[in-house]
Amino acid sequence: MPNPKVVFAGDRDISVWVLKYLLEQNIRPRVLWLSEPDHASHLSELRNLCNYLDENTIFVGRAFREESAQEFLMALELDYIICIHFPYVIPKSILDIPRYGVLNLHPAYLPYNRGWHTPSWALLDQTPIGATLHFMDAGIDSGDVVYQRQLLPSSGDTAHSLYSKLKHLEFEVFKEIWPSIAVGNYQRIPQRHEEGTVHKRAELFSPKVQEIELDTLQTPRELLRKLRALTTNSVDEAAYFREGEKTYRIQVTITED
Repeated sequence: MPNPKVVFAGDRDISVWVLKYLLEQNIRPRVLWLSEPDHASHLSELRNLCNYLDENTIFVGRAFREESAQEFLMALELDYIICIHFPYVIPKSILDIPRYGVLNLHPAYLPYNRGWHTPSWALLDQTPIGATLHFMDAGIDSGDVVYQRQLLPSSGDTAHSLYSKLKHLEFEVFKEIWPSIAVGNYQRIPQRHEEGTVHKRAELFSPKVQEIELDTLQTPRELLRKLRALTTNSVDEAAYFREGEKTYRIQVTITED
């Protein structure tokens, strides 16, 4: 399998990095899957990198789930579908199409932090954090691991700074294992789900997670961990406290001397 046939699905800057790398390895995706324009952050960059494709081979949003699209994908005799921060659930009917499976790059050290907001939950739960390339199955980030590396956060990391580090680690993970994947020389390692954690998107917005009760005792370490974990690029995800009828959000900046 010197030149595997792939579909590429992605968004965010990390997907641009990975797609550029694949093209440098002479891997030209047969089809490109993109997020809907209202939600995509790097749609034009990904399109431009695949300017050899026509509109019939670029699927936007959930178009890849249509019956005609699935029939088209089956006819391509694909080896892999590669998902890089692609924000859509992929049904089993599509997971079964590629000869070897659907690969997903996830900013977590699986089986820990399956699902959403992985840097925040790694800090809140004090679980291992890293980057993992794994095969997708019908569960949430629960498929067999191909390759992963762990990252040790610094005491000054917030979820925002940690996410930036994780994206770069994800890229390194992909580059390190891809040559082996391209020739079919890798192992599939089942996850030990009983040891892991999983979080849904809505969990981070729970008052139990975000609210600081001003009259409740907690150690400075516990408070700082919450503030670090809830400092992201979105103020809606920040910790808050209430005074009367007003709500105050808190994001922190930590500078190492």
